[in-house]
Amino acid sequence: MYPDHTGHLPAERAVTIHQPTPITPVQPAPLVPMQPAGIPAVATIVLPDGRVVTGYAIEPTKPEPLATKPVVSRAAVNIALGGIGFGAVCGGLVLLTTFIAALTALITQLITLAAVIFGGWIAVQVFGTSGHRDGTTVNIRKAVFKRNHFHS
Repeated sequence: MYPDHTGHLPAERAVTIHQPTPITPVQPAPLVPMQPAGIPAVATIVLPDGRVVTGYAIEPTKPEPLATKPVVSRAAVNIALGGIGFGAVCGGLVLLTTFIAALTALITQLITLAAVIFGGWIAVQVFGTSGHRDGTTVNIRKAVFKRNHFHS
C-alpha cells in the first residue's frame, strides 16, 4: 500500500462513524375554524325599526387597474413615419419630373436648332448666287434683231 498525501498508510487513519440523529415529531397546531376563501362571511344587520336582516356581505367590485398607455400612440407613430416616407418619395418625384421637363426642353431645342440649320441650308441653295446654272447663256447685247426675228 502506498502512503497518502499526509504520509500515513490508509490503515493508520482514524475512521469516524456518523450516526443519524432521530427527528422528534412536531405537534400540529390546533385548527381554528375558518371561513373558506370562496364563500363570504354571513352578516347580520339590525334595522332602525327593529327588524333583523341576515345575509352575505357583498363587497363592491373593484375596477381593474387601467393599463398604462404609452406617451405616444402607435397610430401616431405610424402616421408620422408614413408622412416622412411620403415626403421622401415626393422629393424624388419632384426631381424625376424636373429631370423629365429638362430633357423635354433639351430635345425641343435640338429639334428647333436642326430645323433652323436645315432651313438655312435650303434657303442658301435656293436663293444663292454662287455656282453655275444649267442651260444656255445668251448675251443679248450682241444679238441682232431683223424684221422682228431674233438672230444670234
